[in-house]
Formats: sequence, structure tokens, C-alpha cells
Amino acid sequence: MNLVVVKLNARAFEHAKKLVRERQVLLDDRDEWSEHRPSAEEENRYLEQHGFAEYRKWYLGEDDEQNEENKGRYKFPYGDFEKVHRCGVLSAESRAGQYKYTDIEVAVAHVHGMLEELS
Repeated sequence: MNLVVVKLNARAFEHAKKLVRERQVLLDDRDEWSEHRPSAEEENRYLEQHGFAEYRKWYLGEDDEQNEENKGRYKFPYGDFEKVHRCGVLSAESRAGQYKYTDIEVAVAHVHGMLEELS
């Protein structure tokens, strides 16, 4: 059995913290992520306009066995390419804990704490 190992994307973690410090956030409810999460079409449009270097900043996890220019490499989204969404952070935190990606879980918990300080 081949286990996928997803590691913390440090650039995305720094980007998320910067956005929260700049108050580029949406303090939405936990269950709104399915509605707020970017669609595949929105992801593709963002990629066309900004490239993978910017796209990857919005995903706190990376599967480094995937090519850097493959959307499948990037896991644990936390925003909509403009703002950090609390619902996205909560979803990422829950899933990181579920899959025991401790480094991602700790990073997301940090971002969550920063968001709570704003509420």
C-alpha cells in the first residue's frame, strides 16, 4: 500500500498569516466552506491569470510526489484567492487532524487562533 505523504507548504502558511494580519479575511461559519470554496473553474481561471507560483500559496499542504504544476499536488485550501475564510481554515484543521498531518494541523490551528483574535 502506497501512503500519500502531504507536508506543510511553508509559503502558504506565511501567506495565510500575512493575509490575516492585513485583515483580508472572511469570518464565516464552519459549514459554509462547500459554498465558499473555489470551484474547479475558478481554480483554473486563477491559474491561467497567476500561474502555479501564486496558486500554491492558497494550499497549506503539498504532496511532493506530484509535479509542481499539477493541481493534485496542492491540498488543504483555506481561502478563495482573495481572502482567508474561517470556514476553510476550520475544514483544513479538521481534515489535517483526521489524516494525522501534524505539521499542517499545528499550522492551521495557528491561523485559526489568529482569526479568533479578530472576532
